[in-house]
Amino acid sequence: MVRNSVTLLNDKLKKQEVPKLGNGNVSMIVLLVIFVAFMYFGMIRPQKKQQQKRQEMLSQLKKGDPIVTIGGLHGVIDSIDQQAGTVVIDSDGIYLTFNLNAVRGVASRPATPTPAPAAKAEATNTDEQRVAKETSDTAAKSDDQPTAADSDAKADDDKQA
Repeated sequence: MVRNSVTLLNDKLKKQEVPKLGNGNVSMIVLLVIFVAFMYFGMIRPQKKQQQKRQEMLSQLKKGDPIVTIGGLHGVIDSIDQQAGTVVIDSDGIYLTFNLNAVRGVASRPATPTPAPAAKAEATNTDEQRVAKETSDTAAKSDDQPTAADSDAKADDDKQA
């Protein structure tokens, strides 16, 4: 009886159709290729571009460039040793040695625009005009408003009356 059961089970397994390989595998391969392409263009390529840009920035550093470290320290480059991979930073007279990888980026110098001679002359004229106007406004206000001496004299007049 056990033998009959095993034989029947074997017969059933043999009669089952094996799924055909073909259309399902092709779509799976296409999805895998699309996923790999997405990973490359979405993650790996931008990271390589960013690393290349950083290496270019580090190679262009020179003495006198204002920089910021990854710790937020602002300073000016005093010297660079490319072989040792170090940079000496002058931060308000204090010289500190850092690894080149500690440089976050080049800081922007504060822009101090110098006015052109014509603009400077115009600025002087406007300053003179402003001072003259303030002086005339002050004089006009003092004529319109009573002074402390006027109010004291009026108070004395009220007491006498």
